[in-house]
Amino acid sequence: MAAVPPGPVLVAYQGGTPAVPVWLNKGDNAWQMISATLVGLQSVPGLVILYGSIVKKKWAVNSAFMALYAFAAVVICWVIWAYRMSFGHKLLPFWGKAGPALGQKFLVNQALLPQTTQFYDNGRVETAMLAPFYPMASMVWFQCVFAAITLIILAGSVLGRMNIKAWMAFVPLWLTFCYTVGAFSLWGGGFLFHWGVMDYSGGYVIHLSSGIAGFSTAFWVGPRPKKDRERFPPNNVLLMLAGAGLLWMGWAGFNGGDPYAANVDSSMAVLNTNICAATSLLVWTWLDVIFFKKPSVIGAVQGMITGLVCITPGAGLVQGWAAIVMGILSGSVPWFTMMIIHKRWTLLQHIDDTLGVFHTHAIAGLLGGVLTGLFAEPQLCAMFLPVTNSRGGVYGGSGGIQILKQLAGGAFIIGWNLVVTSIICVAINLVIPLRMSEEQLSIGDDAVHGEEAYALWGDGEKYDSTKHGMYSDDTSQNKASTGATQEV
Repeated sequence: MAAVPPGPVLVAYQGGTPAVPVWLNKGDNAWQMISATLVGLQSVPGLVILYGSIVKKKWAVNSAFMALYAFAAVVICWVIWAYRMSFGHKLLPFWGKAGPALGQKFLVNQALLPQTTQFYDNGRVETAMLAPFYPMASMVWFQCVFAAITLIILAGSVLGRMNIKAWMAFVPLWLTFCYTVGAFSLWGGGFLFHWGVMDYSGGYVIHLSSGIAGFSTAFWVGPRPKKDRERFPPNNVLLMLAGAGLLWMGWAGFNGGDPYAANVDSSMAVLNTNICAATSLLVWTWLDVIFFKKPSVIGAVQGMITGLVCITPGAGLVQGWAAIVMGILSGSVPWFTMMIIHKRWTLLQHIDDTLGVFHTHAIAGLLGGVLTGLFAEPQLCAMFLPVTNSRGGVYGGSGGIQILKQLAGGAFIIGWNLVVTSIICVAINLVIPLRMSEEQLSIGDDAVHGEEAYALWGDGEKYDSTKHGMYSDDTSQNKASTGATQEV
């Protein structure tokens, strides 16, 4: 049988053509785009569903929409200026130069992170520049979904009272002045990257920053009305679990995609992620049973999240036994801060962090960063980190210094986000009220959006107390849940 001559379609599959340049690794490119899609699904629909379900019914639409809006806004800001601020050429030791990531000449070329070349003190190259074997378009999109989910996590602190118009202004400002700083400093070739602070997949860049910034924003927005704080039941626990499941399974892309390749390290990261998350969920649930006599479903979701967050900075750097230890600690330390310390510390009670993002992301992220400094295994470190001979404290040598580096890196992220987030909130409040009006806070979605989550009174008919009786959010027969969210 005669060979089929190459035609226009077949050329697209041939090596050495414009569509398949010699540097392209199809397996790496496929995994990177799949990983990006998995992370995107964590947000849309994952956190959209989770947020819309875990809040009181009158805030279901508003909470889901805050997540959806943030995702769309970040995509546009990212490609116009923010990607290069995070992964481009250096402007400052902690910030890259702004610029677009839209042109064909930029996007079809091999992905490069120009500031990531690591040098010895004498000027010799220690580790070459990061140059994954796929186009820049794949890198831009992969990093975009990380930026988007960070803003969505932050939103969890201010659900149920932040003015949606203020949120629309907050998203691009926080992305520009906070997220890009953390991303460049730790991932893009900034000073923490070259100093050797370990953040495999965003324990600091994403979770610590969003937890601290969410807590700061909650302070400036103010608390929910007393009635909502005292009784804030989830409107659909089963849908909440569906959103949580998307979050968990999507984490395979979150941590598995961060070696920028489909390699051995990515496999370790995915396995460790699931080990830690499962352990953490079980520990949190056991603690709920021991102290509150009932296994809280919301508490189990919180434990799952803290496990995912805690393993993130060390997912591909620690061994499986360390992932179990990290899971035990991530299921107990944030549980203790949320369920015990929070109730006894006036400051924490004063600031209304709706979903407890401070505990589940800031505490768990910092905990994971410190534990990574303790448990990072030298051989695994050599597969990923630019600083040679990196190791955790339990492996001796320079490991003790690594823990101090992790603490210092965390302190920078905490300090920057506390200060800059506060400045952003104060600036927005001069133009747009950060907080909804009292009428909106009383009514909910119908007042803010003219829409409600559930047409319970007929074919889209709005609730009318003269016809429909007591509003379902205000029924007294349902006792307040003992789950973690209601305790915040």
